[in-house]
This record gives sequence, structure tokens and C-alpha cells, in this order.
Amino acid sequence: MRLDSSGVTVLRELHENYGPSWTYLFIEPLENLRLLGRRAVLALLGIAVGCMAVVALLNIGHNARVQAMSVFKGMGSDLLVCSIQPPQGNYTNPPPAVTILNATLLHQTLPNIVSAAPIISMNMDVRLKAHTLNISVVGTNAELARVLDLDLSMGRFVSRYDAHSTYAVLGAKVQSEWRSAGISANVGDWVQIGDYLFEIIGVLKSKGSTPLVPVSPNEAIFLPVESMQRIVPNPQISAVVARHPDSRTLDSGALHLQQWLSTQFPGFDVNVQIPHQLIDGMAQQSRMFSWLLSGLGGISLLVGGIGVMNVMVMNISERRREIGVRMALGARPKDIARLFLLEAVVLATAGAFAGATLGLTASWIFVHYSGWQSFTLSAISLPLGIGSAIVTGLFFGLSPAINASRMSPIKALRDE
Repeated sequence: MRLDSSGVTVLRELHENYGPSWTYLFIEPLENLRLLGRRAVLALLGIAVGCMAVVALLNIGHNARVQAMSVFKGMGSDLLVCSIQPPQGNYTNPPPAVTILNATLLHQTLPNIVSAAPIISMNMDVRLKAHTLNISVVGTNAELARVLDLDLSMGRFVSRYDAHSTYAVLGAKVQSEWRSAGISANVGDWVQIGDYLFEIIGVLKSKGSTPLVPVSPNEAIFLPVESMQRIVPNPQISAVVARHPDSRTLDSGALHLQQWLSTQFPGFDVNVQIPHQLIDGMAQQSRMFSWLLSGLGGISLLVGGIGVMNVMVMNISERRREIGVRMALGARPKDIARLFLLEAVVLATAGAFAGATLGLTASWIFVHYSGWQSFTLSAISLPLGIGSAIVTGLFFGLSPAINASRMSPIKALRDE
């Protein structure tokens, strides 16, 4: 019998529309999983734990990196820290001490260095109104405020005109320690350092410490570098901090600074450290740490996927007669495969979203009770965690679904 074009069109439409509707395709897996009961819940928990591990560990690693980087946040990418140490070994004629840094000559020789400050630091007893504190006394110049981005809550910082003056600038913590003892430390007060009285001309605002810089601005009292000769017999510059804003020539600028300081401090070992390199190294190390943690989470997810596969295999084994009936009533192999594959996907999707919620909660609690900064979400954690969980469920559910679709109706209906 021949069919005209309209008949062919009708047969094509019947073939395309053959099979269950999309609504039924999504409702039936939910109903079947509900009937599985405890086994479906256990498989879902396996996927949820794996997804939770991925999301939680990625977010913990991300927040650990943010916390570690915040410690170095105040450094700036253009800071150079130069340590100046006497040579190692015993010398009968040690090199003479250098107490002054010729900043004018430094800027003329190295114009890319926008600011540089020497540091002479030592712990000493500082007395104010009959109360003594043992704090770090630092001799420096006016450019230190620009190098370390220091701000003042009152007064001013030492200037280049204070070389022969007995002026002092307090760190924020030093002032608060005196205030906690009931003593006000304000501009105009006098502190005794050694045998000299120094007038307080400024108080710094609180500022985070910079690990590579040998002094903490909060816990120090700053004097003009020339004033250190009044209270120390032979003061020696132990470090120089500088700013080099051109990141393209930062490495060469550090080398030139080291060479110039070596000529100014003959006989001393001069070493220049670049915090930018340290920050880059820490960032790379933190990324590796985050991926290591995500790998551990992936192992947990793999275990959950195996649980899904186990549930699907047992589910198919118990529903063999149902599969045979469906095929006898006209279900195609792809309909059988799609049914069981959708069950695995629904199971994995539910577990993925539950695990993502638990992972975010666990990582937030960890960050909160670790005393870190406010929690920040890792942008890749949710897509990677949820996506990998769904793909895992799809992968481990694919083989059982294909095996179910390849059953023959006669074998499936056989009562073994």
C-alpha cells in the first residue's frame, strides 16, 4: 500500500510524538525514587557529602588565601626592603657605623626611587609622667610616612627640618598603653628617652603591621635619625625601606638600589627584598592548596557516585519484570535508558544542591570561628561543586541505564 505525502507526514509526526510526555518524564523518576525509600536517601547523602566537601574545601582554601594575602596588604607592590647587616665572622677592625642616609644623593642617583627612609631601631625604656614603657625607639627621616603610608590622628610627622630638634611621634598602640595606665599622651607632652627629653609632635593612626618591615608603626616611637646619636653611643642604620612605583623595572630598580647602598655602607652586607615577589609566591601556593583541597573533595564525590551506581544497579535488578512489561507494551530501548538515567540525574541534582548548601554553611562556620576576616564566596566553588556532582551522577547512572535498555522482554519477564 502506498502512502501519499500527507500520510507520510502523519506517520512522521506520530513517530516524533511517540513516547511519554516531558511532564511525565520528570514526574515518574521522582515517584520511583520515593518508592526506593531509604536506599535513595543514602545514595543522595553520598552525593551530598561529596558536593559538600568540594564546596566547603574550595571556600575554606579561598578564604585562607584571602586571609594570608591581607597580612601583606599594607606592603604595596612597589615596596623595597633593604636589610643592612655587619659581615659574618669575627673582625678585628669592624666597618665604621653609618648613621645618616643621604636621601638627596639617592634620589639624584636613582630617580625611580620616589621615597626612601633609613631605620635605626632598638628597645628602650621611655618614661612619661612617672610611668615607663619598654618600647621600640626608631630613628628615621620624613620620608618614612610616605613609604609606609602612615596617617596621623593628631600633630605631624618628623620633617627634614627637625634634624637638630628633640621631637618624637608616637604609635597608636603606645598612646593607648599609656592611656590604659591613666596617663594622657598628647601633642605637647614630653617623654624621657635615655637622658634626653623629647617633645611629642604627633600621634599615628592605627595601621596593620608589615611583616618584612623591621618595625611596627603601632608599637614604636619615632625620632629624627640624627637624634639617635643623643641616646645611643654608636647607632647603625639596620634597614632602608623605599618605594619604586614602576612595576616594569622593579627588579632592576632593586638591583641598582642594592649596588648604591653597598657603596654607601662599605663592609656591610646589603640584601634587598621585594614583597611583590613574596605576595606572588604566596598566591601561587594558596592556589595549589585550594586545588589540593578540591581534589580531596573530588574523592568524596567519587565515593558518592559509586553509591548512586550501586543503587541504580539494584533498582534495575528489582524492576526487571517492570522493564519487560514496558517493552512488551511498546517502550523503546531509549525510553528505558532515559527513564533510569533521569532517575540518576534527579538523585544527583538533589544531592548536589543539598551538598552545596551544607558546604557553604560549613565553610562559613569554619571561617567565622577561625577569627578570619568576613567570609568571601569562592566564585568557582558552586559551579564546580554542583556541576561535578551532577556529572558524577550522570556518569555512574549511564552504565546501568544502558544495561536496562538492552534487556530482551522475554528475559526480563522470566521469573527467576
